[in-house]
Amino acid sequence: DAAVPVEVGGEYNLLITQRLVLQPRIELGLSAQDVPERNLGAGLTDANLDLRLRYELEREFAPYIGLRYRLLAGETGNRAEAAGLDDDAFFVFGGLRLAF
Repeated sequence: DAAVPVEVGGEYNLLITQRLVLQPRIELGLSAQDVPERNLGAGLTDANLDLRLRYELEREFAPYIGLRYRLLAGETGNRAEAAGLDDDAFFVFGGLRLAF
């Protein structure tokens, strides 16, 4: 039986104006044991730190842009490096938040 990795996270909305919102977010990946078929080590596997900026055209409709820093941690990071992969990276993304 392979352990199921778990992700925990949190976010906070900082109002810049009535419509412009800055949202820092963090997500941590955890695994109770090694999962070799998914290249995951036990413990903290990865961390994602996001900063999203959204503009609420309507409360239910808000386009956003963001920046993410991803870090592979512990044994998971060691496995990525051994495979010749980076253990950290930056991403730029965009999307649309729909809330109904």
